[in-house]
Amino acid sequence: MIRYFQKDTSFDLKSKLVIKKWIKSVIGQSGKRCRDINVIFCSDPSILEINIQFLGHDYYTDIITFDYCEGKDISGELYISIDTVQANAVEYGEDFDRELHRVIIHGILHLLGWDDHSEEDIKEMRKAEDSALDLLDRIFAENRQE
Repeated sequence: MIRYFQKDTSFDLKSKLVIKKWIKSVIGQSGKRCRDINVIFCSDPSILEINIQFLGHDYYTDIITFDYCEGKDISGELYISIDTVQANAVEYGEDFDRELHRVIIHGILHLLGWDDHSEEDIKEMRKAEDSALDLLDRIFAENRQE
């Protein structure tokens, strides 16, 4: 089950059902099962607090992923700073929704075991994100036709 929450933000995700379908498709393509995934949208102060408390990092980030996976069952929490996603979208010249979708799938890829510590890992993760975003475009197109 995929659920969405807000923590100190009024942000409301558009196309929730399409995004759920997409996440489940990406997880299914990896041969794993989607269990409990909570996506929590928050502010920069909240993500900084989480980053300091749980990871010992004193800086802002766009996403923090907590992995509760067991075997092929994919579960976890994605804390996403809407403030940082917005700033990154501007910095990279990207549409906000596209940047948000990239951040969401980045967290899902972490739950699926992907890493982004080395330059090679980052390149591979970016390819996987791009592939997943292409899938999302196809799902959106299918839903417009229905």
